Amino acid sequence: MAEFSEQGGSSTMDPSRFRRYVTSRVMSKVIETKSLRRSRHRAEKKRKKNNLPHIVEYFHQLNDGYSHLTAQIINRLKSKYNIEIKCYLVSETDGANNPEPDLLAKYALEDSSQISRHFNLSFNFNKRPDRDVIKKASKIIANLTDDARTENLETISTLVWSNDIQALEKLSENLGIGDVNDEFAERFIQQGNERRSQLGHYSGAMFFYGDEWYWGVDRLYHLERRFLELDLVIDHTDNTLLAPQKTLKITKLSKNNNFALEFFPSLRSPYTAIVYDRVTQFCDECNLKLVMRPVLPMVMRGLPVTRKKGSYIFKDVAREARANGISFGNFYDPIGKPVRDCYSLFGWAKKNNRSNELLSHFLSAAFAMGINLSRTSNMQYVVERAGLSWDEAKKIIGNKDWYDEIESNRKTIYSDGLWGVPSFRLLKDKKIIYSAWGQDRLWVLSRILSESSQ
Repeated sequence: MAEFSEQGGSSTMDPSRFRRYVTSRVMSKVIETKSLRRSRHRAEKKRKKNNLPHIVEYFHQLNDGYSHLTAQIINRLKSKYNIEIKCYLVSETDGANNPEPDLLAKYALEDSSQISRHFNLSFNFNKRPDRDVIKKASKIIANLTDDARTENLETISTLVWSNDIQALEKLSENLGIGDVNDEFAERFIQQGNERRSQLGHYSGAMFFYGDEWYWGVDRLYHLERRFLELDLVIDHTDNTLLAPQKTLKITKLSKNNNFALEFFPSLRSPYTAIVYDRVTQFCDECNLKLVMRPVLPMVMRGLPVTRKKGSYIFKDVAREARANGISFGNFYDPIGKPVRDCYSLFGWAKKNNRSNELLSHFLSAAFAMGINLSRTSNMQYVVERAGLSWDEAKKIIGNKDWYDEIESNRKTIYSDGLWGVPSFRLLKDKKIIYSAWGQDRLWVLSRILSESSQ
């Protein structure tokens, strides 16, 4: 039988009643819509008071596939909006903010390639750049002005990913950059790392503007919408976004089709909370078989989450929820016993054909209704909302029969190079044709399903 270890610190999986309450109230307050509005108002007021232009800080990681996609659009962003871009170089994050660096590096290659065509971008690389190429490119970028960095970033990034060091040397000559020592470029990267940390983040391909973070081309539509609200578009006859929000493509499959979707949710994942009902609805609308395979929250399976990462995630999820018209933000942390109790009922609920409803109402209670699910009466509410009998549930709640199934699901996603939640595996004739993690990959899955069903 699987065992699950306590991480302690900010990642504790069984917080005290007081800590659970305080954490929940603080996070709910931080992600309120009115808190976001106040934050944006303060940022704009400060900018005007200091008579500053609209400055966007961008953090580029040369060996990151998502950064290469962003490099292909950053110059157009500067040309379309009345903004200034300050470009930093940063190194890859390790430690608690990136608990699976090798898996992420491999996954980013595959994912960048998959999403690039949907943004009219290009990514045709199956391995990361060599170190000597990255070092050469770092020296070039470190010696350019901010405007020149933005202007040349796509070219430099393409040469880096092509491992074309000779072309980089030629470009360096054309730009009038002489021999630069390694220490100068290393200091420049360190300055980028320090600035990123100071502002409260840890990843590459990140934009920072007015006290908010925006990740790569995926979240660029949020930033562009903010620019439009501030009337920063240069050509007022063209309000189209460079990277618009992606929507689902609904493909109605035949009754006896050969497709299935394996869905790996977690009951403490805010990203799961905002996509769970969309997944079940999508499968219903497409006549796609849904196989629910829940996993433990990251904290409960040995992957700690830092406060910095947790704060960014909640703010990002709240923004994504608002953009998709999803109720989210009245949060009461279900970590620990509530999660275990719900999973202890999952098998029983599945036998009664109500397991999907059980998880749905649990997530809604925890992330949208602010219900403390460590209370027995509130767990009863969830069970009964799911159409199940509490009299039966209270006889079996708290059992450990679910451990092996949940652990098997975790091993399955790891075997496919995934680790985060929610994860997806789309199957055709029982063979995997697409796998991904993140609520923002359901739209990709919907397009692959459409293409594969032709």
